Amino acid sequence: MTTAQLARNPVAGRVDADVARRPLCDVVAAIFSLDLEDGTVDLDAVERIRADDFDDWVLATAQSGLFTPREVESLARSWHADPMSLFDTLLTDADDMTRKRYAIVWDSLDQADSREYA
Repeated sequence: MTTAQLARNPVAGRVDADVARRPLCDVVAAIFSLDLEDGTVDLDAVERIRADDFDDWVLATAQSGLFTPREVESLARSWHADPMSLFDTLLTDADDMTRKRYAIVWDSLDQADSREYA
């Protein structure tokens, strides 16, 4: 189940009461880890994060019912200030090989940007 599906399915998204006591990043990581369950690299997601296009993730957090509007706004601000923080959150529960593959993609986009401006 993807993040969007989870946000639309309140039964699957139901969590224990202790969620409120966990740091926001931990809860977001738990929700978004479902996006990477097949282990394949989603190039579109990496490019969107690097382009500050966080709409899907912001919408998913807002619709999850786990966050207040202020917390959703805070998360969005933090992702815009540091896109790598969302990237790292998506990879929280990923295995080492998946993290390495995504890091290679992220770095290759950095290198491509550097060549563009050279």
